[in-house]
Amino acid sequence: MSRLGPVTTLRPVSTVEALAAALRERVLSGDVEPGAALPEQELSARYGVARPTVREALALLVHEGLLRRERNRSAYVPVITPADLADLMYVRRPLEELMAEAVAGRRVGAAEEALGRLSGLPPGAPWASVVAEHMALHEALVAAAGSPRLERLYGTLAAETRLGLVRLRHAYEDPRELAAEHAALLRAIAEGPAEAAVRAVRDHLRWRHG
Repeated sequence: MSRLGPVTTLRPVSTVEALAAALRERVLSGDVEPGAALPEQELSARYGVARPTVREALALLVHEGLLRRERNRSAYVPVITPADLADLMYVRRPLEELMAEAVAGRRVGAAEEALGRLSGLPPGAPWASVVAEHMALHEALVAAAGSPRLERLYGTLAAETRLGLVRLRHAYEDPRELAAEHAALLRAIAEGPAEAAVRAVRDHLRWRHG
């Protein structure tokens, strides 16, 4: 036996992560419909990878909350109902209002960078890219509030928010329309005062606006 211990086989991390990334993009671009199952055997054949690799990739997405898995059933995309969205906004709104109070009067560089990337997406870009920059912008604002607990609470809503945003893909033909709305939000927060920033967040968080 080697001084390093018994021989072990390393799992193909890059393959697992590459498959997870491909599936994540399909889910967040709406290519996989809510409620649709993702059978391991079909994915193995489609992507030319072994089933254990598929299983690990699916487990990553289940951990992120983008898929669900129940006993003796294939992983599937959760269905986010209008009632789910209404409840999501009910919980998300006060968190972002707290953020607005804390950040009012300041520019947040990371949020502006995400806005720049969102603005640069061409019409027809994968909706998953729109979702990623939208989430980066809002998460940067929350992080700028400087409250680890607020950030953790907001993070618990991330998966449902991302899945909810998939429903908006037909409402915005051009990502720049969504970018313009977020530019207005960042401007209101940066200019302040706190009351105006909170009002801007409240107006922004009507569901069509993500």
